[in-house]
Amino acid sequence: MSLAFTCLIDGRYALGECPTWDETTGTLYFVDIKGKTIHALDWRTKAIHASWTFDREVGSFGLAADGRFVVAEWDEVYLFDPATRAREHLASIEADLPFTRLNDGKVGPDGAFWVGTMDIRTPREPVGGLYRVGPDGSLTRIIGDLRVSNGLAWSPDGRTMYHADSGPGWIDTWDFDPATGEAFNRRRFAQLVTETGRPDGGTVDGDGNYWSAGVSAGLLNCFAPDGTQIGAYAVPVPRPTMPCFCGPDLSDLALTSLRPDDAAALEAAPQSGSLFHTVPGVRGLPTYRFGARA
Repeated sequence: MSLAFTCLIDGRYALGECPTWDETTGTLYFVDIKGKTIHALDWRTKAIHASWTFDREVGSFGLAADGRFVVAEWDEVYLFDPATRAREHLASIEADLPFTRLNDGKVGPDGAFWVGTMDIRTPREPVGGLYRVGPDGSLTRIIGDLRVSNGLAWSPDGRTMYHADSGPGWIDTWDFDPATGEAFNRRRFAQLVTETGRPDGGTVDGDGNYWSAGVSAGLLNCFAPDGTQIGAYAVPVPRPTMPCFCGPDLSDLALTSLRPDDAAALEAAPQSGSLFHTVPGVRGLPTYRFGARA
């Protein structure tokens, strides 16, 4: 089986990431990390109707129950009002480490914001971590020794959490308690290499399958809940970054990407950095909201 991808927005962003669907407004949000901007795409018109630019790189963000965004900007997590730009500080993370920044983050079924960090140096060292930021601003460090924290997603019942490190290429699962936000019983789910697509952002469909952007191989990988790989779909660009189910019935899938530094790769795929669309034949899950348990 193959998937047909079309270009949704020919944006050619430096580092497109964190596509997030808002079913209440029919909006697909996404981030250009290097552009320090969150964009809002009107699903009906397929046009960007709003953008917010920040002082530092925004690694990820989520939707809050009160209409605000929870934003991960470099080493700070805060609530952001898109109408007034007012901010409410929640937590500082690794502010004492100038060589790390906040990366992949998502709101979980517990209503908290889960976010990890990454080493911005080359070669990357295992100096990052994974954190839970509660609606009250409480901060919990879950694990350390990460190079590029990525791949956060939850199973349909909210009782399994997925998490990846793009550096060594593993995806792990954790047992998860949606009522308390406790993650425990960590275990290896999948191991990928450069040729099979090191894991970047991920998402889960309504059947419980985990979809992972294979950022090193131009692939969108799909795994059954038991870890069996059931799909490896070629995408139009070499560096996909994160899939997101979207659309009125969550039957569409959007995929962000980045623009590679390699001139030959960019010449071969000039739309790198744009957003792409496919219809995978399965539906996704509703978006969790910061401050609201599922």
